[in-house]
Amino acid sequence: MKNIISAARPLSLVFVALCWLVFTGCEYDAPVTAKPTRKIEEKLVGDWLEKDGADKKIMKVRKLDDYIYIIDYEDTLYRAYHSDAAKLPLVSAQDIEDKRKYTLMTWKLSEDGKTLTVRTINEKVIPYSTKDSAAIQKLIEANAQNPDLFEKEAGEFVRSK
Repeated sequence: MKNIISAARPLSLVFVALCWLVFTGCEYDAPVTAKPTRKIEEKLVGDWLEKDGADKKIMKVRKLDDYIYIIDYEDTLYRAYHSDAAKLPLVSAQDIEDKRKYTLMTWKLSEDGKTLTVRTINEKVIPYSTKDSAAIQKLIEANAQNPDLFEKEAGEFVRSK
């Protein structure tokens, strides 16, 4: 777990959140933090392509302002930002068009900056029924060293542009 966290770079976090949101459907009523914990990483802005799969989908990551990303994935818009907690690089991503729910995740960017790996929070450790950011943060802090905090399966994306 420590290797995953220490190898992660802040720039991947936000983009990963939105990418993984689409594939996992993990939905929380609240973000990890109500506001961004740091500025966006310019290296995330651009187009990313699903690494595996029959019909590889493109996600467009754009800068809204210094703290918020807007993601366009299959004509659905998402708002994402860094939501670090318990010294973990986390992202809160919100579907801004439909359900308005959040996906919570962590990420890892490859050394060359071309591959992004995303893992969502494990619902068995932090249940979807957790209703507010304070409760989510408390559970993350209590489970920061728990190897089951994040789902075992990961999503991978490669830079398109």
